Amino acid sequence: MNNSIATWMHKRQKVRLLALLAAPGLWLVVAYLGALGALLVTAFFTIDNFTGDTIPGFNLGNFHDMVSDPAYRNVMFRTLGIALSVTLICSAIAIPMAFFMAKVAKPRNQKFLVALVLTPLWASYLVKIYAWRSMLEPGTGVIDWLLSPLGIHSPGFGGPAIIIGLSYLWLPYMILPIYAGLERLPNSLLDASGDLGARNFYTFRKVVLPLIFPSLVAGSMFTFSLSLGDYITAQIIGGKLQMLGNVVYQNFSINLPFAATIATIPITIMALYLWLVRRTGALASL
Repeated sequence: MNNSIATWMHKRQKVRLLALLAAPGLWLVVAYLGALGALLVTAFFTIDNFTGDTIPGFNLGNFHDMVSDPAYRNVMFRTLGIALSVTLICSAIAIPMAFFMAKVAKPRNQKFLVALVLTPLWASYLVKIYAWRSMLEPGTGVIDWLLSPLGIHSPGFGGPAIIIGLSYLWLPYMILPIYAGLERLPNSLLDASGDLGARNFYTFRKVVLPLIFPSLVAGSMFTFSLSLGDYITAQIIGGKLQMLGNVVYQNFSINLPFAATIATIPITIMALYLWLVRRTGALASL
């Protein structure tokens, strides 16, 4: 019986492929897309002010409250600004690091450098953020101790601290895609550009950057989306500043429909971001 089934499936490649993808596809549809759909539906529900029970239905009141309240608009723009800042900082740091790893370092050292980039990912998220909290502590932190002789003080807790912490957390996710893109870049292109008299910056702008743009986009999807949905970093080193994730966390237990409404903001922003990325054609080049 088993041999006949194996023979039957061996002759049908599409059936084998369907059987292989059935389990992960079911998990994606039910666990991920199903939970996401339930979240979006819940955003239109209301809550009973007396009992606190969630009332199913179609109501745009939560969206009206979210749009009309300037506090939530400020949180949205603050979160978007932090996510963009983290992405730009990670890009500025990752490009030269990845270029050194892929084109300057000796081949036997490249794997060692990749391992060093991956090393911070082995540590716990909370351990790294609390370490940054200790370093950013005004007056007693390491950063204040290092910069105080120059007349500069630690940024303390707030927006700059959040950007620093998130940039440190997500930097490896930007370095690795760019490194992979640069590794595929033929050295002959760089040599030809130099032989034709192009300066280093011109070669980077006209040759390197267009070829690694898809890799840069891939890394930005990680840093931007992870920063957009983060709330723990803001809670630990953000001081009184809040991000969208903090608002969702605070409303989850007391007003689930409104928390779901706030959660639609990063989902919408990421959908728009992916649409813009798709228009550039970068996804097709990955």
